[in-house]
Amino acid sequence: MPDARVIPLDPEGHQPTATPSPRSTFWDFVRRRIMGNYVVDDFGFDADLTEHLLLPPLRPLFERWFRVEVRGIDRVPSEGGALIVANHSGTIAVDSVMTQMALFDHHPAHRHLRMLGADLVFDTPFVGEVARKAGHTLACMPDAQRLLSRGEVVGVWPEGFKGIGKPFSERYKLQRFGRGGFVSAALRARVPIIPTAIVGAEEIYPMIGNISPLARLLGLPYVPVTPTFPWLGPLGLIPLPSRWIIEFGEPVHTEDLVGDIDDPMAVLELTDAVRERIQQSLYRLLVQRESTF
Repeated sequence: MPDARVIPLDPEGHQPTATPSPRSTFWDFVRRRIMGNYVVDDFGFDADLTEHLLLPPLRPLFERWFRVEVRGIDRVPSEGGALIVANHSGTIAVDSVMTQMALFDHHPAHRHLRMLGADLVFDTPFVGEVARKAGHTLACMPDAQRLLSRGEVVGVWPEGFKGIGKPFSERYKLQRFGRGGFVSAALRARVPIIPTAIVGAEEIYPMIGNISPLARLLGLPYVPVTPTFPWLGPLGLIPLPSRWIIEFGEPVHTEDLVGDIDDPMAVLELTDAVRERIQQSLYRLLVQRESTF
């Protein structure tokens, strides 16, 4: 079987336009894989594999299990770079892949979300390889800036493990956003920041405890205890069918803020402003949500 052809980007940093259609058949997909007729960028992103193999299994979860309601998708530009900044929760980072699904399925331009992930993701066997092929990369300034400058939609969850690993008693209370590295990347690339609020992920695995000794032994940030795990064994890994809302907020335009790039206080103030927007959106959406399940 021929190896995949790694096709270089054009001088403007874009991939060739001959991208396979999402509507093509399974056998078209198989034929392309056999012939090596697909594109892999220098981050390892394989759009053909993502659209036809990685995303389809997530679609029933998105549409039928969580019944995700997507709002404000038109606030994400149809072309050019943008930075999606969202709250993080759920014990397992299902919220990130549901956001990826929302952008690809519901945006008129079927945009791919290039997520910035923790080192643990890419150090994990198999998971790291799949993440690379799905277009994701390490949460670091150089990679974020390169993707944004190329016109990609980049996703970041600044709470990190503090967000997804917080106890259920602190649900929908945003954790610290760090020093604002994502803001600096957006300012340097001159792309809009889109505060995004996700309601529903907190309830899929309500975390009521943490087996800290086992977590330290395995080198993990936590080993969760939920109402169903570990008590029900493998069945405890099935997420509860909470009702989700993903809302893309009004963009924060950065074109007029480039003078703040080297001002740490200005970057922190903008970081706090984005965090506050997301927090207020969460409170509003929680009131609007008719039921949890």
